[in-house]
Amino acid sequence: MKAWVIERLDGIDKARITEVSDPVPSKGEVLLRLTCAALNPADRYLAEGQYPAKPPLPHILGRDGCGVIAGFGPGVEDHPIGQKRAILRGETGVSRWGTFAELVAVPAESLIEVPNGWTDEQAGSASLVYVTAFQALTQWENLPPKAVVLVSGASGGVGVASTQLGVAMGHTLIGLSRGSMKHETLKSMGMALVLDPADPQWRKTLAEFLGKRKVDLAIDSVGGTLFPQLIATLGDHGRVSVVGRLAGEVPQFNTATLFFRRIRIGGVAVGAYTNQESHQAWAKSLELLNKTGARPLIDQVFPFDQLPAAFARLASGPMGKVLVRCSQ
Repeated sequence: MKAWVIERLDGIDKARITEVSDPVPSKGEVLLRLTCAALNPADRYLAEGQYPAKPPLPHILGRDGCGVIAGFGPGVEDHPIGQKRAILRGETGVSRWGTFAELVAVPAESLIEVPNGWTDEQAGSASLVYVTAFQALTQWENLPPKAVVLVSGASGGVGVASTQLGVAMGHTLIGLSRGSMKHETLKSMGMALVLDPADPQWRKTLAEFLGKRKVDLAIDSVGGTLFPQLIATLGDHGRVSVVGRLAGEVPQFNTATLFFRRIRIGGVAVGAYTNQESHQAWAKSLELLNKTGARPLIDQVFPFDQLPAAFARLASGPMGKVLVRCSQ
């Protein structure tokens, strides 16, 4: 089969397309012939050696995908050949070969059915970002039932998922996103306000919009110099769910800003979920999406041989998910 392989943890730009042996499903595993695979920032972090996992090399990245069952190992039930399945988060693309390939062997417990009415691209790009967004929104006890939720990187995969789930939960969603063209799209998803973090007046505009209210929860995918500004918007007992660090380390962070409002900061790691918890989070996410009719948002689908261009698009700040098409 064709696959994108990395031989060292020295950057995503070193990945090369080559022929490798077809995977053979072991006991409890299913072989998927992939139609599409979605990109995630974590793929780049792993390729750069900035991720806790250190898989055996050579390695195939890719955590999300959708395809058709082409075979299965002993002990597999309820996954007949020819049926479509998508991948729920697990070790695929982390400690075992992933979805930037024509075929992938996946534990049967890490498969989900394609929701009714969804395209392959929607199903193949959804599970990781929605389970991540669900954890970011629900990991705090006593969050107000109608909270003000501020989402940085709002146009990215987790940002869109957080917006859609948060709106369905009844929260007031505020987004931070560069580029005014994305703002109308985010507002159409139910965001009450979208601001450009490059605008030096964005915090003032937010304060005027909220009046006496403050932000209850910030979901941050950016980090960097934006992080202290997010802290400044929080009210008493405010919370931050940290999802990523696209802008790098947080410089000169003053921990005193946490004291008097009793701010709490918590990392989001869907790898901490058990398989059962991941399935539960996915099921609850689907319930919320079906409540509003929301669906995953696809930014662009690249041909399989254009994976580097797809990662360049991901780095540029897409409006939704970026994928590659693995086969027809």
